[in-house]
Amino acid sequence: MLLPIFAYGQPVLKRVADEVAADYPELGTLIEDMWQTMYNAKGVGLAAPQIGLSIRLFVVDTLQIDDEDAGKANGIKQVFINAYKIEEFGKPWAYEEGCLSIPDLRGDVERPETIRLRYMNEQFEWKEMTLSGINARVVQHEYDHIDGILFIDKLKPLKKQLIRRRLEAIRLGNVRASYRLKFSKKQ
Repeated sequence: MLLPIFAYGQPVLKRVADEVAADYPELGTLIEDMWQTMYNAKGVGLAAPQIGLSIRLFVVDTLQIDDEDAGKANGIKQVFINAYKIEEFGKPWAYEEGCLSIPDLRGDVERPETIRLRYMNEQFEWKEMTLSGINARVVQHEYDHIDGILFIDKLKPLKKQLIRRRLEAIRLGNVRASYRLKFSKKQ
């Protein structure tokens, strides 16, 4: 089932998410719905807060990125439950990011080139993974969502000033997207 994506201004996007319990109701269905919603919106990652759930869950599929540096053979398609960063390291590099919760707005974000994290898979088994390059970038972006951080929080001050009006328009629902958005009721 396609779910609405919560747009900038929704309080759930700024909360630190809670852990997912092993008996979370219909988790498998939720994950499938997240995949469908992400693909429908042409995204490469989607975190539970973006669909209104303040839980530590996100999905990533970088296999679909057409980037000569990434290469499809090096991509990942993975569910991350209760993920926690162990460390980020390497030289920070800038890359233009966007977000399904902030349509039609992009900006250069600097992130370390490598991340190591601990997470649970769909069978609630603990795993550890080290990722670099575009895979690390997408995971870092989605991980930020479960910590209540948006990519715009990492933009340089001048860029933040330049996008202030556009962010307010999104918050008020004055934006179009090819997918269903849910806006804040506060106006």
